[in-house]
Amino acid sequence: MKAVVCVKIVNGELNPFDACALECALQTADDVTIISMCPESAKEPLSRLTRLGVKVILLTDNAFAGSDTLATSRILSSAVNKLSYDIIFCGRQTIDGDTGQVGSCLATLLEIPVITNVLKFQIENDRVTAKTRLGEESAKLPVLLTVERINDLRFPSIRSKLMPVTVWDNSILKIDKSHIGLSGSPTKVLKTFESKKGERKCKFINKEDLDDLVKKLMEGSAKENFVTGSQHKLKEVYAVGHEVEKQAFAIAEKVNFIDETDPFKVAQTVKKANAQVVLWNADILGRRNAPVMQALLKTGLCADCTALETDGETLYMYRPAMSGNVIAKIICRTQPVIATVRTVSESSDIIVSGGKGTAFNFDLLKKLAEKFNAQICASRGLVDMGSAPYEMQVGLTGKNVSPKIYIAVGISGAVQHTCAIENAAYVIAINPDKNARIFEYSDYGIISTLENF
Repeated sequence: MKAVVCVKIVNGELNPFDACALECALQTADDVTIISMCPESAKEPLSRLTRLGVKVILLTDNAFAGSDTLATSRILSSAVNKLSYDIIFCGRQTIDGDTGQVGSCLATLLEIPVITNVLKFQIENDRVTAKTRLGEESAKLPVLLTVERINDLRFPSIRSKLMPVTVWDNSILKIDKSHIGLSGSPTKVLKTFESKKGERKCKFINKEDLDDLVKKLMEGSAKENFVTGSQHKLKEVYAVGHEVEKQAFAIAEKVNFIDETDPFKVAQTVKKANAQVVLWNADILGRRNAPVMQALLKTGLCADCTALETDGETLYMYRPAMSGNVIAKIICRTQPVIATVRTVSESSDIIVSGGKGTAFNFDLLKKLAEKFNAQICASRGLVDMGSAPYEMQVGLTGKNVSPKIYIAVGISGAVQHTCAIENAAYVIAINPDKNARIFEYSDYGIISTLENF
């Protein structure tokens, strides 16, 4: 069995989702090749991976700089086509971009099936059967899998030795430069700025006052949240499903709904209609299928948009980047413009959500939720630790929620989490660290641990 693993080095380290993908390959194949499109500086951390008995190919060239997800997928597909493989592994997403687009886009360019968000898989009779976030899926080899954080990458043998890293530049790949780099990237970042949206003025209270506060807030009127519209609107947009209806009507005079979710059929409909803008819901299904459509139509895609605006001609898309620490304002220079849009999931009036600080006291978190008849949720950190299922995850890579009261317990307040609770009417944070960022995004704060409740 021959496997190819696509990885990225982020801040000098192997992207954690890609580490899981590499471990899957090592467990599956006896011939593993890593390919990584990174600057020359990634050569040293990539070389350490050769101690695992794998071949490593670094794709690096000044012509590759500035490539968006479509251009990156073109570069990776060109490299993969020079290799012999049965299966390709990718991590679910990178921790710097958080788009999750490349796996689906790459598979489409290679004209092989893709199975995303893989939790478990087996190969039998040249066929892969996988348990995923979307249920069970199956496909015949060759296939591309994007995997969740389902394992830990093994350590190399003490006696293993470093092997040379093979470097391929564009003189080897021979890709038309108009299809890669900044010039070949349909999407363009106009500007970035620090994410401050959702900040609140926190009032600190004693833990003994929590019960009375929850009762008082539940009896009062909730703050109203709504989708703001643009002063000028596009003539029409297409929306895949009705989940993005509010966002679509906020920027367009007319919305054409496509009930079909198969990306190949959606692409045909969009192409036939000569659509200029297509919106998908940024759920797991949208994150998998929109990049397929992107590759089919060779156009740009902006993922996980938290806001859209237009001057009547151009669509401006806003999305978190760098794990949510900054917001990027993006345009697409090709048509159709595709965007996956964050929508608010239905939730209970009260949510009790746990972070890493509750990892070893999840039963106590459940009791607190039961006390308020609340829905229980979790941060990405808690889910990644395996202490809570993905369905509970709130955050940039989970779901947006809009309860009347959101109680964050042991959550530090990373941007990728706070951006998903902006629509909560009231946020109450419980954390022993008085300097925790979560308090900046809370209406009320309690300096305490979960054990004290």
